[in-house]
Amino acid sequence: MNSRQIEIFVAVMKAGTISRAAELLGVTQPGVSRTIADLEASVGFLLFDRVRNRIVPTPEGRLLYDEVQAAFRGMDKIRSAAARIRDHGAGQIRVASLSALGSSLVPRAVRRFRDRRPDTAVTLMVLPSRDVRNGVVAGEFDLGLAADEVDVSGLVHQPFVSPRAFCAIPVGHPLSERSVITPHDLAGLDFVAYVPEDRARQRLDLAIAEAGALPPRIVVETIYAATVFALVSEGVGVGLVSPYAIAGFDQSRVVLLPFEPAVHSKSVLLLPADRPKSQLVRDFIDCLMAER
Repeated sequence: MNSRQIEIFVAVMKAGTISRAAELLGVTQPGVSRTIADLEASVGFLLFDRVRNRIVPTPEGRLLYDEVQAAFRGMDKIRSAAARIRDHGAGQIRVASLSALGSSLVPRAVRRFRDRRPDTAVTLMVLPSRDVRNGVVAGEFDLGLAADEVDVSGLVHQPFVSPRAFCAIPVGHPLSERSVITPHDLAGLDFVAYVPEDRARQRLDLAIAEAGALPPRIVVETIYAATVFALVSEGVGVGLVSPYAIAGFDQSRVVLLPFEPAVHSKSVLLLPADRPKSQLVRDFIDCLMAER
């Protein structure tokens, strides 16, 4: 049995006669008759009875035709699915983000993406950068956003955003009246810091050392800019925050001032190295870039 035999069998079933099937297929009547005979020999039963110069499908022939039609419908579904994937990609996208972007820029990108692709389900997980990195490597996420201190080996990666950090100061604090904050201004002050492995923390430490200033007194260490901001709001100390991390937060109890020299909070876009970007991933990246 081969696909040409099946094609001619279906044509005869639909046309009702050998001659009409031959005409539709652009072949000779003997060629159609011979092919049907070969197919009957292959399947081991008659497909048509010959009654008064007409062909009539046998019960077995009708059963085979039903199966062929079901197979064709299955192929049509596969073709439709292929077209849908070609035009729209898979039906879901899984995104992981560090906290500093997960409450501001990324939600805006999700809104933009949903406007473009309302039928696509989005999973968004806000995680520590290390877990974002590991999840992308493991294939749990289609893309991730992490701080630049993560190990990017085994990943496709590119710089994403690098906002300048602001010094967050409680309202009423002696520094809140300054126009700019320098390393010398922080000397000995209660300070809410990031953990030592954080690159923004390292850049701040370097700026203080290069200025020859005394370091601040670190009273709390944390990994989240949102936590730094909350602690500053409670008057625990001063700290550095990314503008993305505090977007939408109540800033009535905090003064944000520029810090000199500039300290940047850098992030990277991470993608699996072992598979090409789907159209959905490309579209989501476009939405992320539009919200930077």
